[in-house]
Amino acid sequence: MKTNWGAAIQIAAVYVGTVVGAGFATGREIVEFFSRFGFIGLISMLMSGYILIFLGTKLMVLSARIQAKSYEEFNEYLFGKTFGKVINLLLMLMLIGVCAVMLAGAGAVFQEQLGFSKLIGVLITIILSYIVMIVGIKALFAVNTFVVPLMITFSFILMILSVKLPHFLDQLLYIPYVEDGWKVVVAPFSYTAFNLSLAQAVLVPVASEIKDERIIKRGGILGGAALTVILIAGHLTLIMLPDFTTYEIPMAVIMRNLASGLYWIFILVIYGEIFTSIIGNVFGLEKQIKQYVSLPKMVTVTVIFSVTYILSLFEYSRLLSYLYPLFGYVSMIFILLLWMKPDNHLEN
Repeated sequence: MKTNWGAAIQIAAVYVGTVVGAGFATGREIVEFFSRFGFIGLISMLMSGYILIFLGTKLMVLSARIQAKSYEEFNEYLFGKTFGKVINLLLMLMLIGVCAVMLAGAGAVFQEQLGFSKLIGVLITIILSYIVMIVGIKALFAVNTFVVPLMITFSFILMILSVKLPHFLDQLLYIPYVEDGWKVVVAPFSYTAFNLSLAQAVLVPVASEIKDERIIKRGGILGGAALTVILIAGHLTLIMLPDFTTYEIPMAVIMRNLASGLYWIFILVIYGEIFTSIIGNVFGLEKQIKQYVSLPKMVTVTVIFSVTYILSLFEYSRLLSYLYPLFGYVSMIFILLLWMKPDNHLEN
């Protein structure tokens, strides 16, 4: 029983680490999907939590039952062979967009927090990424096992400090006027669709290695619940920053205001999260592109960085606020089919 719970906790940790990426670390993702809608955004967030628990678990259970080795196989099972290939190509384009957002985020860290130009930040990140791609990325992925828990710890420290501030309850219950307020109704679905469709790359192969469905279900429930709590912690922190929608990296601004002693460590953690996200995306993209075009590895990487560099020249917050919801709407067909797919018709 202890072993079962240990394995379930490991699955939950992988689930959390996969979804909690650089967009979360900077705070922009939570702002865009939830916090800018005030108290209604919090309700929307709770709905997202339920979907993350239910559909995240179902995704992993189905992956284990059909023994899918990759998300390509899983999408072909979900959509059929022909349409599955179209979805996989679409996911590849989404990964390019996410990679561009991450590069812009790295530039924003240098510009808003360190006082350098955005261009310097983007170019330094690309150079470091090249070095890692040449040397090898195994050690870099191990960084996530350190960066993600540290970032989550900082999130809870900031939440505790924010809750103690005056007028916290007023801010919690406040509902601002937002021109595109209708998006808060769609947010639970677009947010979870976006995150689950991209998380497939990690969750599908992990789940297919686990034979015991009870372990997978426990891991999915624990992971989804943990993600919900982390989202709420981020929201409770962000609402206490005046004009939080105007900042590129609002979480760093809050850290500087509330716990300045930890500020520089937090900046390193945010940059580490962005950097590992970029490397993970580029590594995955290079493997995908290889299926369509046979090019040397570093040539493919150069093409990826050339495209993402051009896109990253746009403002980070604007790029994220446009691309992430768009990818979420596109991905909604994924969670719809996942929800509709029977999970009891296989007798494995």
